[in-house]
Amino acid sequence: MGVYAFRLPDIGEGVVEGEVVQWHVEVGSEVSEDDALIDVMTDKATVTIPSPVSGKVLSTVGKAGEIIAVGSVCIEFEVSGDGNAPKSSEKTEESPSPEPIAVQSDESNQDLKTTQSNVPENKEAIVDSKSVDSPKGGGLSGRVLASPAVRKRAKEEGIELSLVSGSGPGGRVSHSDLDNHQEAGVSGGGIQFTQPGEPAEGTTEIPIVGLRRKIAEQMTESYTKIPHFSYFEEVDVTDLEALRQWLNANRTEGQQKLTYLPFIMQALVKLFREGHQGCNGHYDDNKEVLVLHNAVNIGIATTTDRGLYVPVVKNCEARNIWELGEELRRVAGSARDGTATLSDLTGSTFTITSLGRDGGIGATPIINTPEVGILGVHKAIERPVVVDGKITIRRMMNLSSSWDHRVVDGADGAALVQGLKYLLEHPTQIL
Repeated sequence: MGVYAFRLPDIGEGVVEGEVVQWHVEVGSEVSEDDALIDVMTDKATVTIPSPVSGKVLSTVGKAGEIIAVGSVCIEFEVSGDGNAPKSSEKTEESPSPEPIAVQSDESNQDLKTTQSNVPENKEAIVDSKSVDSPKGGGLSGRVLASPAVRKRAKEEGIELSLVSGSGPGGRVSHSDLDNHQEAGVSGGGIQFTQPGEPAEGTTEIPIVGLRRKIAEQMTESYTKIPHFSYFEEVDVTDLEALRQWLNANRTEGQQKLTYLPFIMQALVKLFREGHQGCNGHYDDNKEVLVLHNAVNIGIATTTDRGLYVPVVKNCEARNIWELGEELRRVAGSARDGTATLSDLTGSTFTITSLGRDGGIGATPIINTPEVGILGVHKAIERPVVVDGKITIRRMMNLSSSWDHRVVDGADGAALVQGLKYLLEHPTQIL
């Protein structure tokens, strides 16, 4: 028997280190060739590294949230044959085990390119579209570390994963954790109450790693770099709702029902083409240049069980209302189920964050840098309003927006929202 030392492979153009997101194996595990070993996040993507050999895990380097360098040993196996390294017990002081590099913030990379490259023994690192680095503006969402099998079991047994204490690396939840959770009598989404007279003590630390950390970095950069101003308006969408219902009732076979978003997207296309092109741009603060885009690529902030993603509907100006609805459904669905491509998650020129399910009357969404604006869409509800001096029931929707005050003046942001209000209240003009 010999020892095989596996070094972290080159996992992307220009990448020299990666953050450990999750180990799929532990010391003592028996591993087959091509089994998943570790998820590593770089500033460009998260990759799953497969095993180049079959054997028994002797040691691993780096916990969840720690940084390891490309080329350093990250795991050792006991294998049949000679292997490629001395056994751990035979190592000398002159050849110490490599230590993980201290965690440090990665410089934000706006050009989200992912390069798949070969690892030792010609094993290819798998780019995981479920975890492509796409933290965007519009909110935050937490993530419980667990394998698909554990998630499936928790869903089938009605267990809320966020209530389960994970014993694995980075708080990863295992099947045994689910067993212990059920034995403790906490299931379903129930609440565990402390007994009277027994006050709780201590704290729990949750590592901010992987996509969650990238979201935090992106949010910090956007909010500290961009001088935001926000603008709010309410819109009477009674007529829009009537038109939407009529179109859905008369759609052809194969057409999916329309939501409000395709109408809003097409209205924005019209506004960007008719005097508000400055709101459909990117601000390059290094060159101090505002780049105006002819194409309208609208990102839709989407919450998934893995975090916040912003899938992009490309070339909205070239799509009709039905095509917008279909493409929106496709990219949002792929972000939720983890099949989104890098193209689906990059290239937006303006972002919409839909707050409809959560309701609320206002918000201050964070701009998705380097864009210069973001629109928040709230839930449409019926409420009493005054029309022509009389109280009547109308369907109303609130809009929240934020703008980069370096290049968008208050009057410009307000004018776009007012133009959007007019089109949504006279929806036939959108079409």
